Amino acid sequence: MAGTLPSELTSFVGRRQELADIRRLLSAARLVTLTGLGGVGKTRLAVRAAVGLKRAFPDGVHLAELADLDDPALLPQTVATALGLRDEAVEPADRLAQFLGDRQVLLVLDNCEHLTDACATLIGKLLAATSGLRILATSRQRLSVEGEHLLPVEPLSLPDHSGTTEGTSGWDAMALFADRAAAVSPGFALTAENEALIAMICRHVEGLPLAIELAAVWLRTLSLTELNDRLADRFALLSEASRTAPPRQQGLEALVDWSYRLCLPAEQRAWERLSVFRGGFDLPAAEFVCAGDEIGGDSVLGLLAGLVDKSVLVRVRETYGHNARYRMLETLAEFGAARLAENGDPAGSTRRHRDFYRELARRFTEEKITSRQQEWISRMQSEHANLRAALESWLEEPDPRPALEMAGNLSTFWIAGGHLLEGSRWLDRVLQLGGGPSRERARALHASLLTCTWLGVRRGFAGRLREYRSIAAELDDPVISVELLVCEGVSRYFLGDPRRACELLEEAHEVCRAAGHDGLALQILPYLALARFVLSEPNAEEAGEQAVDLCAAHGNPPWYTALAVWVLGLALWRRGDLQRAERLQRDAIRLREPAGDHSGIALSLESLAWCAASDRRFNRAARLLGAAATAWRLSGAGRIEPALQQVSQTHAALPAREALGRQVFEQEYARGASMTFDKAVAFALDERRMSAAPASPSRNPLTARESEIAALVAKGLSNRQIAGQLVISQRTAETHVEHILAKLGFTSRSQIAAWITANEA
Repeated sequence: MAGTLPSELTSFVGRRQELADIRRLLSAARLVTLTGLGGVGKTRLAVRAAVGLKRAFPDGVHLAELADLDDPALLPQTVATALGLRDEAVEPADRLAQFLGDRQVLLVLDNCEHLTDACATLIGKLLAATSGLRILATSRQRLSVEGEHLLPVEPLSLPDHSGTTEGTSGWDAMALFADRAAAVSPGFALTAENEALIAMICRHVEGLPLAIELAAVWLRTLSLTELNDRLADRFALLSEASRTAPPRQQGLEALVDWSYRLCLPAEQRAWERLSVFRGGFDLPAAEFVCAGDEIGGDSVLGLLAGLVDKSVLVRVRETYGHNARYRMLETLAEFGAARLAENGDPAGSTRRHRDFYRELARRFTEEKITSRQQEWISRMQSEHANLRAALESWLEEPDPRPALEMAGNLSTFWIAGGHLLEGSRWLDRVLQLGGGPSRERARALHASLLTCTWLGVRRGFAGRLREYRSIAAELDDPVISVELLVCEGVSRYFLGDPRRACELLEEAHEVCRAAGHDGLALQILPYLALARFVLSEPNAEEAGEQAVDLCAAHGNPPWYTALAVWVLGLALWRRGDLQRAERLQRDAIRLREPAGDHSGIALSLESLAWCAASDRRFNRAARLLGAAATAWRLSGAGRIEPALQQVSQTHAALPAREALGRQVFEQEYARGASMTFDKAVAFALDERRMSAAPASPSRNPLTARESEIAALVAKGLSNRQIAGQLVISQRTAETHVEHILAKLGFTSRSQIAAWITANEA
């Protein structure tokens, strides 16, 4: 769905001219779309080009994978996630435009063809609202956006039918075949003796990269001659049946069909059933969905291994725990889905798929308050596309309870995983299904009200709260009743009524303590401590300590522990225990950093600014406030809530401004605000990491030219401006800057500027 670019692309073969064309087009155009049929290699080409362009885009190169996205309304969230932005309070398209602004960013949008209208709308908005954004898209058709430059991606170059090859230097198709063949058949090499045969094989598959890879894998079991003969016979047979299809499509479809027919019958059934997954799957999911009829659950692992061997499945890097993860290429998944519709039971596979993910959501909510919380959230992030597909399927059922249950069970994922707006929309959809009073509906209402609270959404809030109260009264379930108290208490705090929040949360805590509901108590205590802190009540620290102790008893689930540690740190700051307060705020940042919880980290950055100001470290306080502002922008949560914002103004911003003077305060604030998010975190966790003195003037490691360029960097010149002033290429300027950073042990241009200033002093 969305992810970061790999640092390099293994065994990328050929396409030199296309890579040069992409670089040339992106230097002049803001949108370049790679077009071509499935399997022609658009994605690999786009990713390879983007990796090579990283240095040209100082603010980042990001990949948004759209193949598994079905709902066009979720496109902005998907792109925001690719950029590292959490899905919180602001409309995602607006947040994207605000965030990108004048940043120099390359955004790769992969597989846009099924979302052309949504992509065109979003791209048009982003390009109009930004100045430094470039977009590289892949699609089977043009996006029809003003200013779009098309680059058709053709099959790889291959020799004509004359039989002359003259080596591989000019024939990318043959080079790719040789590379992939060597990977599966050690010792294989392109020689004068076999090059004519390889040329014939590449012509059989029309030079399509996916087809070449599928063909090469059969060298595990076939000789080149056998492979060539079988391809020739198979295509002669299939071309009679599909003369209306384009020739290249005949080649790809024929080869995929041939690979399918060479699979064992059980492997074919597995291929078909695995096509229902979106965005990949692990072994437990495959075992659940594939089992049935002639496939036993204990045989699925062997079938996966067979499909990996035949390049039908790709083993991908684990994203959580120790489970191996697999993915089927889009073209092969489409083929499998078509065969499933013809030969199998697509409805049955879809039912097993949604049953599995409904159960996964239930297990997640059971284990979310354990030491495995972050592992579970990471797992759910990996399964995001499958969760969406399962929810969509449950929405079509006449009984609304499974959809209500699943969406409600994902509430912590929506909140802690950074998908608040998306979660709110799913909850809206499932609640519109109706249905009578039930535990499932009550918990979906609970989740909806909490996400609305975090988002600051008030529309419809009162009506849903009334319904929640009515269901709780009708069911007369003690757990539902106390969950209602918790929901009302948290909501009242964020609605600006901390006094009423205290009353409700204290009542809920008494009920939980009497009934032994530790899990609910763990959710209550941090908010109770926060409400007491805002009210300046002395027992805020007591509730904070209890929350931290209870988290420890449950294995310190990161999200809840970070909340408890943060609010206890606030209470200790108010009491004057600055050393422990700062330590706790740093602990909270460390807990939140793996999940990318920008708003949570912003809260701790603000709190550290209070501690610094109370300790009269006003320069640091101002810089932390600026860093917090950057974190708030990334979070999309808007800003620290009013009660705490007043504390921040009174106890940090105003004292720092008075002590430093307006000009110095604004300079320090700007230095903090200009930090990257990672640098802001590093500054907060270890001040010395940002202020460590580099090489002294007497030991200047730079050459004369590098010193000259470092001085221009210190003046704020970009690489392009430096190149123009020194009459060198921009690439040369980039290389010099990289050498300067490496020699000085720095990671940012601002550190170079500080070093130059120190050397001049």
